[in-house]
Amino acid sequence: MTIKLRQIKRLIDKHMGVLNLTKLISLYLALFCGSLWAGSMPKSATMQPEQVVVVVNKQDANSVAVGDYYLNARNIPKKNLIVVDIPLNTASLSAEQFKPLREQIYANLGDEIQVIVLAWTKPFAVSCNSITSAVTLGFDAKQCENICGVGTKNPYFNSQSRNPQKDFNMRLSILLPADSVDLAKSIIDRGVISTFKLNQATGYFLKTSDPLRSKPREVFFPKDLTKIESKKLYIRTIKADSIKDKKDIMFYFTGMVSVPHLETLNFMPGAVADHLTSSGGVLQDGGQMSILRWLEAGATGSYGAVSEPCNYWQKFPNPAVMVSHYLVGETLIESYWKSVLWPAQGLFIGEPLAAPYNIQPSFND
Repeated sequence: MTIKLRQIKRLIDKHMGVLNLTKLISLYLALFCGSLWAGSMPKSATMQPEQVVVVVNKQDANSVAVGDYYLNARNIPKKNLIVVDIPLNTASLSAEQFKPLREQIYANLGDEIQVIVLAWTKPFAVSCNSITSAVTLGFDAKQCENICGVGTKNPYFNSQSRNPQKDFNMRLSILLPADSVDLAKSIIDRGVISTFKLNQATGYFLKTSDPLRSKPREVFFPKDLTKIESKKLYIRTIKADSIKDKKDIMFYFTGMVSVPHLETLNFMPGAVADHLTSSGGVLQDGGQMSILRWLEAGATGSYGAVSEPCNYWQKFPNPAVMVSHYLVGETLIESYWKSVLWPAQGLFIGEPLAAPYNIQPSFND
């Protein structure tokens, strides 16, 4: 890395709390483009199918079916399938129930594995932790002593690492909901096709009338309309409680208990969307809008809390970090995991290998 690139990296790290999205994207493009030009990026610039394991619950026929479809859709080796045994309709595991499950998963992981896909809808929690954070980082009992307290820092936050297993001893996990096989297949297909074509798209960042849920992340929003020509991406910050009839959505970040008009929207392949609220990660039978609604509306990935986090921005995706990493070609799971500083209570869901800004060359190129 050249001296200039080191200076850019230090600037990003030093000013992460005050940089808005537009400035951060500019710095990241300089950092990554410079790294690519200097030849310092790894040969494999994105996660590969052989680095993914798929975990299915043998008691859940949908889980097994979705796991099989995902293996085939992404050409994941059959040996990367792990079969576990979890009682049906178990929304939350206790720490005691979770311990042998995690041990079984990790006993079947080779050194090459970077990503763990949990192909089911339930369980989505381990006590107050999300199941994705507990699988990746281990169960955080301290967080459950005070769910509104400060969280444990994610060492992978805003990292330049492309190998979390080697650099941080982390396997990134994500839940691929399987309550509806048709929905799961649709989510998978969106991820697969996301690298086929760079589409004109827009990122929507909403400053809503709900200050408790909107204000924490507004500091990371762009200040005005921005266009990133090389990515065919418009970035818009809007003072509104929702958007309606938009057909070009790549990013949708907001803060509300419930988000209306989702049925009028069209999400691009690889799109991510989430709403900062207390229990969006409670996938079923929660008191607020489930993040499943985003995936049903057409998004490829989302994130939400499974227990009351209070409105720390650190417990939710930082839009500036997420978008910056996504735009330089990183996968959905890398970009999302890098964007949450305190992830213990947050559930990542979707298709992990989606990478709409890592377009593969066509036969005509």
